[in-house]
Amino acid sequence: MKLSRTAGIVLLIAFNIAIDQISKVIVRSNIRLRTETDPGERINVIGDTFLMMNVENEGAFLGMGSDMNDTLKLLLLKILPIAVLVYLVYYIVKTTALDKLSLIALCCIAGGGIANVFDRVAFGKVTDFFHLDFGGVFRTGIFNVADMSVTFGMIILAYVTLFSKKKKTQTA
Repeated sequence: MKLSRTAGIVLLIAFNIAIDQISKVIVRSNIRLRTETDPGERINVIGDTFLMMNVENEGAFLGMGSDMNDTLKLLLLKILPIAVLVYLVYYIVKTTALDKLSLIALCCIAGGGIANVFDRVAFGKVTDFFHLDFGGVFRTGIFNVADMSVTFGMIILAYVTLFSKKKKTQTA
């Protein structure tokens, strides 16, 4: 039995949302929250390289915008992202010319975006918990599964874009 294209899209987006939300529920219930007065728990998963902690992010990527007034936060962190995500899902469903990799990438971006916007609407903040530090050479901010979905989707889109340009150049 073959799934319809739309059912596949819905399932992939829902899978991204579900994995993110399940991971956040586990973190919220099992790792003590890090606050200004309490450093919270810090779990070393792989030495000092891969860490887990529970941080509430009131802003966007890496906390940007967390100090904005409430009206700007509502507009830039809730309303605008919801509008963009509604259009993205519409675009994914309606654009049947998308290749499979682009479709998967856009579904990951939509699912991750929806999961983080859900947190902002439901809780007023996003739960982040992963941190990577490769000895100061490369260090990430604190992120979550939704952020990984969006990043994965962007990497796949970049790959598809580079690959398709290379293919067009070779055939010309």
